[in-house]
Amino acid sequence: MASALHLVFMGVSGSGKSTVARAVEELLGWDFAEGDDFHPPANVAKMADGTPLTDADRWEWLESLADWTAERDARGEPTIITCSALRVAYRDVLRRGGENTFFVHCTGDKHLVLQRMNAREHFMPPSLLESQLDTLEPLRPDEAGMDVDPALPVDRIAALVLARLDLS
Repeated sequence: MASALHLVFMGVSGSGKSTVARAVEELLGWDFAEGDDFHPPANVAKMADGTPLTDADRWEWLESLADWTAERDARGEPTIITCSALRVAYRDVLRRGGENTFFVHCTGDKHLVLQRMNAREHFMPPSLLESQLDTLEPLRPDEAGMDVDPALPVDRIAALVLARLDLS
């Protein structure tokens, strides 16, 4: 059986990855996992306190997302997840969930992201945006994925993703 397609909507907090992922999920009806829901309580508390996560903090979280994807991949079921996936090494862990993993990087204007972070209720405070931007390693040319601009209307971004993957 060929590996199912697994979409990972990635980017810094406030980049719109969850909003766009939900729009694509509504169109495709695939299993969806919000990456924030997989964080252990200690990670959430640390971020809520304004302390950036370390690599050591992230491994268990990333492995749990990869395991969730792998369970569905074994059944041939496509998935959609949200995850900051800031470093190549983190994306390598997520790719272990299914060989056919495609990253959609929501990347754009820092001021728009900060404005969004300030306007929402979330455990991740706007003060951590800089640490996420410092950690971020953009998609490499050898990684299956695409960049999208979160300033575009959500339905337009969803259409671009579906078109790129020939799913429209």
